[in-house]
Amino acid sequence: QGLLLFGSRRAEQEATPEHPFGFGRERYFWSFIVALVLFTLGGLFAIYEGVHKLGEGSHAVSNAGWAIGILMLGILLEGYSFLTAVKASRPLKGRASWWGFIRHSRTPELPVVLLEDLGALTGLVLAIIGISTAAITGDSRWDAYGTIAIGVLLVVIATVLVFEMKSLLIGESALATMRSTIIEAIAGTPDVRAVIHMRTQHIGPDELLVAAKVQLSPGLETAGVAAVINRAEERVRDAVPVRCMIYLE
Repeated sequence: QGLLLFGSRRAEQEATPEHPFGFGRERYFWSFIVALVLFTLGGLFAIYEGVHKLGEGSHAVSNAGWAIGILMLGILLEGYSFLTAVKASRPLKGRASWWGFIRHSRTPELPVVLLEDLGALTGLVLAIIGISTAAITGDSRWDAYGTIAIGVLLVVIATVLVFEMKSLLIGESALATMRSTIIEAIAGTPDVRAVIHMRTQHIGPDELLVAAKVQLSPGLETAGVAAVINRAEERVRDAVPVRCMIYLE
């Protein structure tokens, strides 16, 4: 979450001649890094640790009470973080399912935190089950099995996040509802006969590039064409909740 915050701060930099569209995609990049960290330091290391424990053979688990107490504290802290992420996500999710929100959200931090916290909560429960079973049976291999299960869980979550963040880094269009809203705003402008075609791309979660080819009423002079384009751009900016860079031909 510290990396996500760092990416959010980096994205606030002003545009430069070298990066004329700004740094909005920093948020996608650092979310991608978080997914890789979960995959390597989280998932793969946990699997390695679990396999290593199995190789040591069975022995009694020591300090199981302390371990379970720490894990219970972890559940409280991760649960608070998870509920905060759920609360923050509801306005953006709308009527979509949670899976649909994670798959199609253009805001990377919330899906990452939701899945990371859900994975952490599930992993903590698996850890408690593994340690408790190992303490009851005196067989430490149950602790190892729990560790491996946590690793597999994190690898699955990280893989989902890697593919989602990769798609955002490559560049995704506005959602279908927003594309329809933009087309309606342009087409509804006086002296715009039709929108021939349009392309959109998120250059950040709250920034959208809009390029469209439009047919105007015949007979307009240069000043009239400029006025129509300006009105169309104003209508688009009034209609959508994100900042728009608009180019109309």
